[in-house]
Amino acid sequence: MDRLLLLLLCALILPRLSIRCEVVGNDHTLANLLRFIDRKQEFMDVKEMKIQGLVQAFNQLADYDSTRYLIAKQLYQEYTPYKLDSAIVYAEYSLQLARRYGNTEWITASNLDLAALHFTAGMYIDSYNILQDISVERLPPSFRVKYYDARKRLYKFYSSASHYDDKYEARSDLYRDSLLDELDPESTQYQIVYAEKLLDHQQLEKAKMILMRLLSQSDEENHERAILCYALATVFRQEGNISLQRRYLIQSAIYDIKNAIKENAAMKALASLLYETEHIEEAYKCIQSSMEDAIFCNARFRAYEASQIFPIIDSAYQEKEAQKKDMLTGFLLLVSVLSIFLALAIIYVYRQMKRINRVRDELFEANQRLQELNARLNTTNDALHKTNLEVSSINKDLAEANHIKEAYIGQFLDLCSTYIDKLEHFQTMLKKMVMGGKMDELLKRLKSRDMIEREVKELFSTFDHIFLHIYPNFVDDFNALLMEDERFVLKNNELLNTELRIFALIRLGITDSSKIAGFLHYSTNTIYSYRTRIRNKARVPREEFDDMVMKIGRISKI
Repeated sequence: MDRLLLLLLCALILPRLSIRCEVVGNDHTLANLLRFIDRKQEFMDVKEMKIQGLVQAFNQLADYDSTRYLIAKQLYQEYTPYKLDSAIVYAEYSLQLARRYGNTEWITASNLDLAALHFTAGMYIDSYNILQDISVERLPPSFRVKYYDARKRLYKFYSSASHYDDKYEARSDLYRDSLLDELDPESTQYQIVYAEKLLDHQQLEKAKMILMRLLSQSDEENHERAILCYALATVFRQEGNISLQRRYLIQSAIYDIKNAIKENAAMKALASLLYETEHIEEAYKCIQSSMEDAIFCNARFRAYEASQIFPIIDSAYQEKEAQKKDMLTGFLLLVSVLSIFLALAIIYVYRQMKRINRVRDELFEANQRLQELNARLNTTNDALHKTNLEVSSINKDLAEANHIKEAYIGQFLDLCSTYIDKLEHFQTMLKKMVMGGKMDELLKRLKSRDMIEREVKELFSTFDHIFLHIYPNFVDDFNALLMEDERFVLKNNELLNTELRIFALIRLGITDSSKIAGFLHYSTNTIYSYRTRIRNKARVPREEFDDMVMKIGRISKI
């Protein structure tokens, strides 16, 4: 028994001494919080040491020893903000022991503990079922406080997870009022719950005064102090005071780390605030810590909260890291280039120092050579001037050639139109012969018609060859203006199809649909329909399509 008492004392006293040593000289800055995040394992080790002492004491007791229930209760309290699964295990142990001893108060207390653990772990139905089986009228005052608090928190948690329904928030408020009726108005719990109510009713000054007074009266950096700081941060968030909101969130997060509190809200809220104020790296470290705590504790609600913003912060962080990496790569490249230049400069200076005496002797000769180089430079400039004049002359010749080319194209198009007009005239004559029954003459004319049609086809083929000789990349450049699945694929031995031939004429400056129709032997409406349909397939704005067609081959033409 003496050994058991010694284990209990070590579990309860030594961790407190260790944590109190950490309090000295603390600093509630963001940089200090980041250092504490890196040291989380130290505080977890202290927590584990305390828990292991209690576990050893629990295991050494016999089942019939009522002290075992008290230690199981202590283990439940230690595990609750640290590791919910283990807390549930020891709460169930407590319930089993309470039932074994037939102690109704212990049974009720254990059920209330389990209900609180279940909704914290996201097991809302289990928590609700336990609370439904408890008759509040038969509960003593101290248990009614736990009952109403559990009800209030259950509906608060569930309302946060059920954004589509406000009725659970209203139920939480009703149970909060019942809780306030049971609590001593002078107690700290009453003041905290009442401040929460004032905060919900936007009575920020009253809530802030209560929380500030409680914080000033708190002399230990425990979980209660973390809760007070988080509540104050909520007040300042609603006031729009970002500086003080951040300060108290940092304090709350530090107290949670020092007490190895894994079921926490401050770290996630701070990560959101830091992200909003563009402190991406710090926000990433905080949200990562929040996710780790929620997963370690198996607090599903906290994990859900953190998971809502983690991808956003992670994406921003990865983007910033990529930018930093690119910048670092650029700096390294610049340093490497500068190092090479520096090495070359050193080598150059070394050689120059060796040659300086010889250079002095050769200075006169160098001056003479310089004069020769200047003379050559003048000669080169004269040659360049002559070359520029020749280039200008060539450009004029090219412009004249283009003018001649356009004139020939115009004559060619007139000739094509003449042939097409002849074909149309011939077709009109054929219709009249058919109507007049002149079959012999009709047969003779049909032979001439076939010859004219062949000539028209040859003219179109000649037009295609000549046009593609002038603009060899026209088909590819035109397809580049269309959406990928709407581009033209020509048949074998086909140079241009009807649609491409229409826009080839537009490229040559013939934009009038009636003139294009006359040349291609189509109606004006048909040409207009073709042009409209092609514009609808364009990947560029429709009103700019014809201008883009006119620019095809411009550079190669010049």
